[in-house]
Amino acid sequence: MTEYWVSQGNKWCDFCKIYIANNPLSIRTHEIGKRHKDNVTKRLATMQKEGAAKEKEQQQAARALQQIEAKAKKSYQKDLENSQRNVDGDTSAAPGDGWEFDSTSGYYYDKSTGLYFDSNSGFYYSDGLGKWVTQEEAYAWAKTSQANAGQSSSSQTKPTASVATVPTIKGGQAPGLVVKKPLNPMRTVKGAPSAIAVNKRKREDGKPKVISKEEEAALKAREAARKRMEDREKPLMGLYRSY
Repeated sequence: MTEYWVSQGNKWCDFCKIYIANNPLSIRTHEIGKRHKDNVTKRLATMQKEGAAKEKEQQQAARALQQIEAKAKKSYQKDLENSQRNVDGDTSAAPGDGWEFDSTSGYYYDKSTGLYFDSNSGFYYSDGLGKWVTQEEAYAWAKTSQANAGQSSSSQTKPTASVATVPTIKGGQAPGLVVKKPLNPMRTVKGAPSAIAVNKRKREDGKPKVISKEEEAALKAREAARKRMEDREKPLMGLYRSY
């Protein structure tokens, strides 16, 4: 039987990024070489650093998740306490005296200032402001609105010292100057002719108009046509019955 020569090919070294002969002697010689050992050491050090960084990142993520869960649990407990306090009618969460809990809106309300207070956020609200603000802004607005209301009430209660009364005229001569003469002395009578005369051709109505036979026949034909048209349109308009 005839034997054929077969090429062994090359082997790729992933650490050194080169090809070597694919036989045991060449592979062993390359692996015990200094270059290959240095590349293996670098690869192991890089893998160790990447593993440590990944582990550190996982620890940070777990720590952040624990902090988020702790804050959420604390906020949930606070909400439960506030809701229970509101149900029981406790006013200890109110910012001061004069505040009453409004069950309709779920906030504390002060009748004297017209402000709403949110015990969860600590902000104040009013219909005049139209937004949630801090305590300083809310009390400043309430003070200004009360001052404006006091000024308007005092101005309404003061009597008016000088009020001019207008006399009513029931009859008699009208007050003031009366113009008796016309403003235009040239035109004393209504409808009088103007001083500037314009020559216009007037039609003489005394003489009867002469109509020729052709015009008279045309007028008669026009009148007959008009009557025929009226007789034709009467049934269509529904004003007359046709039998």
